[in-house]
Amino acid sequence: MLEPFGTRLFVADGPTVPFLGIPYPTRMAVAVLADGGLFVWSPIAIDDALAREVDALGPVRHLVAPNKLHHLFLGAWSERYPDAKLHAAPGLARRRRDLEFDAELGDAPDPAWGGEIAPVLVRGSFALEEVVFVHHPSRTALVTDLVQRNDADAFTGWRRLAMRLVGVVGENGSTPLEWRSTFLRRSRAREARARLLALRPEALVVAHGACARSNAVPILERALAWM
Repeated sequence: MLEPFGTRLFVADGPTVPFLGIPYPTRMAVAVLADGGLFVWSPIAIDDALAREVDALGPVRHLVAPNKLHHLFLGAWSERYPDAKLHAAPGLARRRRDLEFDAELGDAPDPAWGGEIAPVLVRGSFALEEVVFVHHPSRTALVTDLVQRNDADAFTGWRRLAMRLVGVVGENGSTPLEWRSTFLRRSRAREARARLLALRPEALVVAHGACARSNAVPILERALAWM
Protein backbone atom coordinates (compact mmCIF):
# COMPACT_ATOMS: atom_id res chain seq x y z
CA MET A 1 0.00 0.00 0.00
CA LEU A 2 2.83 2.42 0.78
CA GLU A 3 4.38 4.00 -2.29
CA PRO A 4 7.46 6.23 -2.42
CA PHE A 5 6.61 9.80 -3.36
CA GLY A 6 9.86 11.67 -2.84
CA THR A 7 12.95 11.76 -0.68
CA ARG A 8 12.05 10.01 2.59
CA LEU A 9 8.32 10.44 1.89
CA PHE A 10 5.73 7.73 1.25
CA VAL A 11 1.97 7.81 0.60
CA ALA A 12 -0.81 5.26 0.98
CA ASP A 13 -4.44 5.38 -0.17
CA GLY A 14 -7.18 4.16 2.12
CA PRO A 15 -10.87 3.30 1.82
CA THR A 16 -13.47 5.96 1.16
CA VAL A 17 -15.03 7.73 4.12
CA PRO A 18 -18.60 9.10 3.99
CA PHE A 19 -19.01 12.84 4.60
CA LEU A 20 -22.35 14.55 4.03
CA GLY A 21 -23.46 11.52 2.08
CA ILE A 22 -20.48 11.56 -0.27
CA PRO A 23 -17.78 8.85 -0.26
CA TYR A 24 -14.47 10.70 -0.01
CA PRO A 25 -11.19 9.02 -0.97
CA THR A 26 -8.51 9.08 1.73
CA ARG A 27 -4.74 9.30 1.65
CA MET A 28 -1.99 9.53 4.23
CA ALA A 29 1.70 10.36 4.07
CA VAL A 30 4.61 8.97 6.06
CA ALA A 31 7.83 10.95 6.38
CA VAL A 32 10.98 9.22 7.56
CA LEU A 33 12.77 11.68 9.83
CA ALA A 34 16.53 12.05 10.03
CA ASP A 35 16.59 10.14 13.33
CA GLY A 36 14.76 7.21 11.71
CA GLY A 37 11.41 7.89 13.36
CA LEU A 38 8.18 8.28 11.40
CA PHE A 39 5.89 11.28 11.05
CA VAL A 40 2.45 9.97 10.02
CA TRP A 41 0.22 12.63 8.45
CA SER A 42 -3.56 12.18 8.29
CA PRO A 43 -3.59 8.46 9.18
CA ILE A 44 -5.93 6.26 7.15
CA ALA A 45 -7.60 3.04 8.30
CA ILE A 46 -4.91 0.65 9.50
CA ASP A 47 -4.74 -3.12 9.27
CA ASP A 48 -1.97 -5.64 9.84
CA ALA A 49 -0.72 -5.41 6.25
CA LEU A 50 -0.33 -1.64 6.35
CA ALA A 51 1.20 -1.82 9.82
CA ARG A 52 3.88 -4.21 8.57
CA GLU A 53 4.80 -1.82 5.77
CA VAL A 54 4.93 1.11 8.16
CA ASP A 55 7.00 -0.82 10.69
CA ALA A 56 9.50 -1.69 7.97
CA LEU A 57 10.21 2.02 7.54
CA GLY A 58 10.92 2.69 11.21
CA PRO A 59 9.29 3.40 14.57
CA VAL A 60 6.16 5.57 14.53
CA ARG A 61 6.99 8.63 16.60
CA HIS A 62 4.36 11.20 15.54
CA LEU A 63 0.68 10.86 14.61
CA VAL A 64 -0.63 14.05 13.05
CA ALA A 65 -4.24 15.20 12.56
CA PRO A 66 -3.99 18.29 10.28
CA ASN A 67 -7.55 19.48 10.91
CA LYS A 68 -10.41 18.48 13.18
CA LEU A 69 -12.10 16.40 10.47
CA HIS A 70 -9.13 14.09 9.93
CA HIS A 71 -9.24 12.10 13.13
CA LEU A 72 -11.32 9.00 12.45
CA PHE A 73 -8.46 6.51 12.65
CA LEU A 74 -6.28 8.18 15.27
CA GLY A 75 -7.59 5.92 18.03
CA ALA A 76 -6.63 2.74 16.20
CA TRP A 77 -3.19 4.09 15.39
CA SER A 78 -2.65 5.30 18.93
CA GLU A 79 -3.58 1.89 20.31
CA ARG A 80 -1.15 0.19 17.95
CA TYR A 81 1.61 2.75 18.58
CA PRO A 82 1.09 3.92 22.18
CA ASP A 83 4.52 5.58 22.36
CA ALA A 84 3.82 7.87 19.42
CA LYS A 85 3.24 11.55 20.14
CA LEU A 86 -0.29 12.62 19.19
CA HIS A 87 -0.56 16.03 17.50
CA ALA A 88 -4.01 17.67 17.29
CA ALA A 89 -5.20 20.39 14.96
CA PRO A 90 -6.84 23.37 16.68
CA GLY A 91 -10.23 22.35 18.06
CA LEU A 92 -9.74 18.60 17.78
CA ALA A 93 -8.94 17.92 21.44
CA ARG A 94 -12.40 19.17 22.40
CA ARG A 95 -14.00 16.87 19.83
CA ARG A 96 -11.97 13.77 20.72
CA ARG A 97 -11.91 13.76 24.51
CA ASP A 98 -11.35 10.01 24.35
CA LEU A 99 -7.81 10.62 23.08
CA GLU A 100 -4.92 12.03 25.05
CA PHE A 101 -3.16 14.51 22.80
CA ASP A 102 0.41 15.55 23.46
CA ALA A 103 0.48 18.80 21.50
CA GLU A 104 -1.68 21.20 19.51
CA LEU A 105 -0.44 22.07 16.04
CA GLY A 106 0.28 25.64 15.04
CA ASP A 107 2.88 27.70 13.22
CA ALA A 108 5.62 26.64 15.64
CA PRO A 109 6.97 23.19 14.75
CA ASP A 110 7.73 20.41 17.17
CA PRO A 111 11.49 20.38 17.85
CA ALA A 112 11.62 16.70 16.90
CA TRP A 113 10.65 17.40 13.27
CA GLY A 114 10.85 21.17 12.87
CA GLY A 115 14.11 21.07 10.96
CA GLU A 116 12.57 18.86 8.29
CA ILE A 117 8.87 19.74 8.19
CA ALA A 118 7.39 23.25 8.29
CA PRO A 119 3.81 23.76 9.53
CA VAL A 120 1.59 26.58 8.29
CA LEU A 121 -1.63 27.19 10.24
CA VAL A 122 -4.38 28.51 7.95
CA ARG A 123 -6.51 30.83 10.07
CA GLY A 124 -9.49 33.03 9.32
CA SER A 125 -12.38 30.54 9.39
CA PHE A 126 -14.79 30.31 12.29
CA ALA A 127 -15.54 26.68 11.42
CA LEU A 128 -12.29 24.91 10.65
CA GLU A 129 -8.57 25.61 10.75
CA GLU A 130 -6.07 23.44 8.94
CA VAL A 131 -2.34 23.01 9.31
CA VAL A 132 -0.56 22.56 5.99
CA PHE A 133 2.94 21.09 6.03
CA VAL A 134 5.93 21.36 3.74
CA HIS A 135 8.31 18.41 3.89
CA HIS A 136 11.70 19.89 3.07
CA PRO A 137 13.65 16.76 2.01
CA SER A 138 11.14 16.04 -0.77
CA ARG A 139 9.98 19.66 -1.24
CA THR A 140 6.39 18.46 -0.89
CA ALA A 141 3.34 20.30 0.47
CA LEU A 142 0.90 18.13 2.44
CA VAL A 143 -2.69 19.41 2.23
CA THR A 144 -5.80 17.74 3.60
CA ASP A 145 -9.04 19.62 2.85
CA LEU A 146 -7.78 23.09 1.91
CA VAL A 147 -7.14 21.92 -1.65
CA GLN A 148 -9.08 18.99 -3.10
CA ARG A 149 -8.56 17.53 -6.59
CA ASN A 150 -11.06 14.69 -6.64
CA ASP A 151 -11.74 12.56 -9.71
CA ALA A 152 -15.21 13.50 -10.96
CA ASP A 153 -15.62 10.03 -12.49
CA ALA A 154 -15.45 8.51 -9.01
CA PHE A 155 -18.88 9.98 -8.29
CA THR A 156 -22.28 9.60 -9.93
CA GLY A 157 -25.57 11.47 -10.05
CA TRP A 158 -26.13 14.24 -7.55
CA ARG A 159 -22.83 13.50 -5.83
CA ARG A 160 -20.84 14.30 -8.96
CA LEU A 161 -22.87 17.47 -9.46
CA ALA A 162 -22.37 18.50 -5.84
CA MET A 163 -18.62 17.99 -6.02
CA ARG A 164 -18.44 20.10 -9.16
CA LEU A 165 -20.57 22.85 -7.63
CA VAL A 166 -18.38 23.18 -4.54
CA GLY A 167 -15.25 23.24 -6.68
CA VAL A 168 -13.32 20.20 -5.51
CA VAL A 169 -12.79 18.11 -8.66
CA GLY A 170 -10.06 17.92 -11.26
CA GLU A 171 -6.79 19.74 -11.71
CA ASN A 172 -8.47 23.05 -10.88
CA GLY A 173 -9.91 21.77 -7.62
CA SER A 174 -9.84 24.19 -4.71
CA THR A 175 -11.21 24.67 -1.21
CA PRO A 176 -14.81 23.47 -0.77
CA LEU A 177 -17.20 26.36 -1.34
CA GLU A 178 -19.00 25.81 1.95
CA TRP A 179 -15.72 26.09 3.83
CA ARG A 180 -14.64 29.19 1.93
CA SER A 181 -17.81 30.92 3.09
CA THR A 182 -16.71 30.55 6.72
CA PHE A 183 -13.54 32.61 6.24
CA LEU A 184 -14.71 35.93 7.64
CA ARG A 185 -11.13 37.11 8.14
CA ARG A 186 -9.55 36.35 4.81
CA SER A 187 -6.57 38.56 5.53
CA ARG A 188 -5.40 35.92 8.00
CA ALA A 189 -5.83 33.23 5.37
CA ARG A 190 -3.84 35.30 2.89
CA GLU A 191 -1.01 35.60 5.41
CA ALA A 192 -0.90 31.81 5.68
CA ARG A 193 -1.01 31.44 1.90
CA ALA A 194 1.96 33.78 1.56
CA ARG A 195 3.94 31.79 4.12
CA LEU A 196 3.12 28.54 2.35
CA LEU A 197 4.09 29.80 -1.09
CA ALA A 198 7.30 31.32 0.27
CA LEU A 199 8.41 27.80 1.21
CA ARG A 200 8.43 26.98 -2.55
CA PRO A 201 7.22 23.37 -2.51
CA GLU A 202 7.76 21.52 -5.76
CA ALA A 203 5.33 18.63 -5.24
CA LEU A 204 1.86 18.37 -3.72
CA VAL A 205 0.21 15.57 -1.77
CA VAL A 206 -3.51 15.96 -1.10
CA ALA A 207 -5.74 13.77 1.04
CA HIS A 208 -8.53 13.88 -1.53
CA GLY A 209 -7.76 13.52 -5.22
CA ALA A 210 -4.78 13.70 -7.53
CA CYS A 211 -1.34 14.55 -6.22
CA ALA A 212 1.21 16.45 -8.29
CA ARG A 213 4.93 15.76 -8.50
CA SER A 214 5.75 19.17 -9.94
CA ASN A 215 4.39 22.73 -10.26
CA ALA A 216 3.02 22.82 -6.72
CA VAL A 217 3.38 26.59 -6.39
CA PRO A 218 1.23 27.51 -9.43
CA ILE A 219 -1.28 24.82 -8.44
CA LEU A 220 -1.58 26.27 -4.94
CA GLU A 221 -1.69 29.85 -6.23
CA ARG A 222 -4.63 28.97 -8.47
CA ALA A 223 -6.43 26.84 -5.87
CA LEU A 224 -6.13 29.50 -3.16
CA ALA A 225 -6.76 32.56 -5.32
CA TRP A 226 -10.21 32.91 -3.71
CA MET A 227 -8.53 34.15 -0.53
